[in-house]
Amino acid sequence: MKQYDYDLFVIGGGSGGVRAARVSAAHGARVALAEDHRVGGTCVIRGCVPKKLLVYGAHFAEDLADARRFGWNVPRCDFDWAVLRDNVLDEVARIEGVYQGILDNNKVETIKQRAVVTGPNEVELADGRRVTAGKILVAVGAWPFIPDFEGAGHGVTSNEVFHLENVPKRLVIAGGGYIANEFAGIFHHFGSEVTIVNRGDRILRHYDAQIRDRLLQISIMAGINFRFNAPFQRVEKQGDGSLLIHLGDGSPPVEADCLIYALGRVPKTPGLGLETAGVELSRGGAVIVNADNQSTCPSIYAIGDVTDRVQLTPVAIREGQAFADTIFGDKPHRVDYENIPSAVFSHPPIGGVGMTESEARNKLGSVKCYTSDFRPMKNVLANRNERALYKLVVNGETEQVVGLHMIGPDAPEILQAAAIAVKAGLNKSQFDDVVALHPTMAEELVLMR
Repeated sequence: MKQYDYDLFVIGGGSGGVRAARVSAAHGARVALAEDHRVGGTCVIRGCVPKKLLVYGAHFAEDLADARRFGWNVPRCDFDWAVLRDNVLDEVARIEGVYQGILDNNKVETIKQRAVVTGPNEVELADGRRVTAGKILVAVGAWPFIPDFEGAGHGVTSNEVFHLENVPKRLVIAGGGYIANEFAGIFHHFGSEVTIVNRGDRILRHYDAQIRDRLLQISIMAGINFRFNAPFQRVEKQGDGSLLIHLGDGSPPVEADCLIYALGRVPKTPGLGLETAGVELSRGGAVIVNADNQSTCPSIYAIGDVTDRVQLTPVAIREGQAFADTIFGDKPHRVDYENIPSAVFSHPPIGGVGMTESEARNKLGSVKCYTSDFRPMKNVLANRNERALYKLVVNGETEQVVGLHMIGPDAPEILQAAAIAVKAGLNKSQFDDVVALHPTMAEELVLMR
């Protein structure tokens, strides 16, 4: 049997890579992990964790205002971005240490260098050293897409948002997906005048139409501006440091103090050397893998965003676990990609699992939809007109609930439990049989008739 320096060499220290490395090591494999930035990856360092902390911070704008309607004598409160920013970055550093501790405790050798593939069983480190491994796992994730137009370099991506010196007075966000809508809500509550610029004609195109339309309605009523069918032409930096953004929709240019690109993420494979080992990539640069995460080179595997299957951290973690158990744990299994719940931490948040109404009608033909459109109790007393919307999509022939979509306070928290029912294939009658938990928002899920 050929001897290698390691049984497994992981390139990338994000959530998926860390899970694969530490579980493989726990199964007895000799494992090394190379990360040239910070352990924790997109989610911990520059994604869902710091973003969710900003979401919490932004919610205080509403909570402090609502408190007065509930009898609290709340004085005028000023927001200090630097305090929140620095506290969030400190928390990111703490979690990074936890991830490093997980690797250390499982005897995974961490190499703080960039690694590139130089062959089916070999990688080269930034210092020129070459090492061999029986298996190589690519878990480098994805990177924000930056468009190509005149003056595009004046914008920043979601990576840099967490390090802004100040809250911009006028903020333009390019894109209509979940990152764009999340940062729109965050900075709107921090006091920015926010404009979302989208080259298409809708936001959140993968979500149910009724739900995304409700978010658009609420966002507009809150004062967030939207420019649809508006491709970027050029960006000029003016003498005072502000930006003049020219769009292709025939409207006047938009003035802004900051431009954020939220146009999706692309696999971070350029310069990784995968072609030297015969690893096939998609047109978008994603590593093409089979159901067991194996690439076209038998000794090289890939998980997470770099495969561009489902760009969600919990999916990458599941893929890392499945890889480690299958290859080194003698417990082969695969990730089930059906009915994966997802959320948008907008204001208010969205949660969804299963088929949208449109998808169900195209696939099943016979579909029944049940909705509950209501004003949450807290909003009533707070004198807010914002309404929540819950929706069940049901197979018209079998009564199976094939989709569940929500917008409203705590929707993602409620959806996590409700997604179990959709995943299990429960019927509408089984929802109806559950006694409502009153008074809650979640009870609406079992009261739709």
